[in-house]
Amino acid sequence: MSGTLFDKIWNNHVVKTIEGGPDVLFIDRQYMHEVTSPAAFEGIRRRGVKPLMPERITAICDHNIPTHNHLRPVQDPLSEAQISALERNTEDFNIPFFGLDHPYNGILHVVGPELGLTQPGMTIVCGDSHTSTHGALGCIAFGIGTSEVETVTAAQCLLQYKPKQMNIRIEGSLSKGVTSKDLALYILSQYGTDLGTGYFIEFSGSTISGLSVESRMTLCNMGIEMGARGALIAPDQTTIDYIKNRPYAPQGEDFVKAENQWRQLFTDPGAHFDKIVEIDATKVPVMITYGTNPGMAMPIDGVIPDRTDDKKFVRALRYMGFAVGEKLIGKPIQNVFIGSCTNGRIEDFRLAAHIINNRKIADGVKAWIVPGSNQVLNQIKEEGLDKIFTTAGAELRLPGCSACLGMNADKVPSGNYCVSTSNRNFEGRQGEGARTILASPITAAWAAVKGVISLTK
Repeated sequence: MSGTLFDKIWNNHVVKTIEGGPDVLFIDRQYMHEVTSPAAFEGIRRRGVKPLMPERITAICDHNIPTHNHLRPVQDPLSEAQISALERNTEDFNIPFFGLDHPYNGILHVVGPELGLTQPGMTIVCGDSHTSTHGALGCIAFGIGTSEVETVTAAQCLLQYKPKQMNIRIEGSLSKGVTSKDLALYILSQYGTDLGTGYFIEFSGSTISGLSVESRMTLCNMGIEMGARGALIAPDQTTIDYIKNRPYAPQGEDFVKAENQWRQLFTDPGAHFDKIVEIDATKVPVMITYGTNPGMAMPIDGVIPDRTDDKKFVRALRYMGFAVGEKLIGKPIQNVFIGSCTNGRIEDFRLAAHIINNRKIADGVKAWIVPGSNQVLNQIKEEGLDKIFTTAGAELRLPGCSACLGMNADKVPSGNYCVSTSNRNFEGRQGEGARTILASPITAAWAAVKGVISLTK
């Protein structure tokens, strides 16, 4: 019987099926961060148990860490308490930990793939919704709650109902200057943030085959914003080339064996999907958001549509200070953030540097360049991109989640517009009263040097 990529990975990890209930699913790797792990560790201590397989857990501080420096103690007491707790818990239970002073520190959804910890065919969980990012390498990866973090830590298994499956087939070549971030925002604008509710998405088609692994990660990252449980892409030669020789990837003959297994991970012809969506990539324009969810997106040179029959739409425009029929081209902005688990990889900074090179950040604009990991920061320096950014007047900061979310010191001032490469533009997402406009690194870089939202190819 033919099966989907998702079927093959899921079925290979079912330990037991409960009649009329969920499956007991074995988890290959759990990622942990400082925000959702403390309560889980309290729980296993209270129960008198230990992590079953601590070597399958990787812990990283990323959400609450400062990016102007990594000095301890961290100025914010709550952040310091959470970081200290993760340090203590990982030491007590012998869990691999990449702390603030570790060369592998960074955003866990950037670090895992770049180290080769994330591999095709795995099941991966984390107490973070954007765990779907790892699905770009051919994994079933999804976010879990704190109680589930405790369960996986103790048992390396998780009770899960198998979700429905959706195939988003994307064919054709993206136009010049159009990125996978624009593609994600386009899908959201056309189908809404509830497109994937109840589903796990597989992205496929010639467009996907032509994307780099880093661009695929951006797309799978945004699959969560489509309401999906997660998203994945079948591994191919591009995936294999990406993983090869990474620190935690199989080496030598072990890699050859792994590669042979990975090449069996694909959706069979005729496999059943509960829903199929087809996208013509040639029709995807450069996109930006105008509202307070990622589905409120439009072509950068478009006009804000009239949906005033929707109270949430009216509230969103009021919050953003925009109006129906308004164009955003030429709209002044005060902040630019290039980073996050969506667009914090070296590919993203190369795109931004190409625009910023030999230009200056516009007067009155604060531009933050925040790499997704120390590895990425090192690449930025090795390639001389740091000089491009700093000479232009941008601020190159240390790795971390930074201004993606208002959980650390990197907040956007109330009332300011920020063109951001992150994944969410909810009210207050980047700080109380902050107004977030989601975009690609290219669009963000142009806004930084022009001081306004700009379409320049």
